[in-house]
Amino acid sequence: MTGNDRRVRSTRGRNASSTRWLDRQLNDPYVAAAKSKGYRSRAAFKLKELDQRFHLLHRKTRVLDLGAAPGGWSQVAAEHITAEGKIVAVDILPMEPITGVEIFELDMLADDAPDIIKTALGGAADLVLTDMASPTTGHRATDHIRTLALFEAALELAIEVLHPGGAFVGKVFQGGATNELLARAKKHFADVKHVKPPASRAESVELYLVALGFKGKKDRAP
Repeated sequence: MTGNDRRVRSTRGRNASSTRWLDRQLNDPYVAAAKSKGYRSRAAFKLKELDQRFHLLHRKTRVLDLGAAPGGWSQVAAEHITAEGKIVAVDILPMEPITGVEIFELDMLADDAPDIIKTALGGAADLVLTDMASPTTGHRATDHIRTLALFEAALELAIEVLHPGGAFVGKVFQGGATNELLARAKKHFADVKHVKPPASRAESVELYLVALGFKGKKDRAP
């Protein structure tokens, strides 16, 4: 062991996968930074990096954070949004309160979800975020398909609740969104691209689709 590298001292009772995960956690600067800054997850830095590149968060922005638990992305949003804006966090799981964030324990697939969200936001959203991923099975193809299904649902909800000119950011895996989903995003947004922020681990297969310049209701499919 050299430098500041740390290793799990005992592997008793742990399989190889668990030991590798613990090693990554111990040596991950983003994990340490999240802990020191009070973020609920290292994923907070992914949104910070995406915001630095695309300037997503402004003080008057109305933000919808889908699948928000445990709340790292909502925490970052709350650092930027003032009382002139609004942050609504939605998750099917319970979530601890965050100052400046209105939290809904809600299934985003529910028929009344768009109306509930727009009422909570006080109008259409300027930015829809989702860092959702399906619980991993260890089988990459299966994980990719399940996460794409969540991404597709989030994209459809974004199309329902976004204000013209708004933006959408969602997680995908492996090669990114399918051709069909990519075409749908490009139909509704002026600029669409896949991005891997520096805070995503090098070995991770995750990517983020960033879609800017929502074209508005007139361009929605019937």
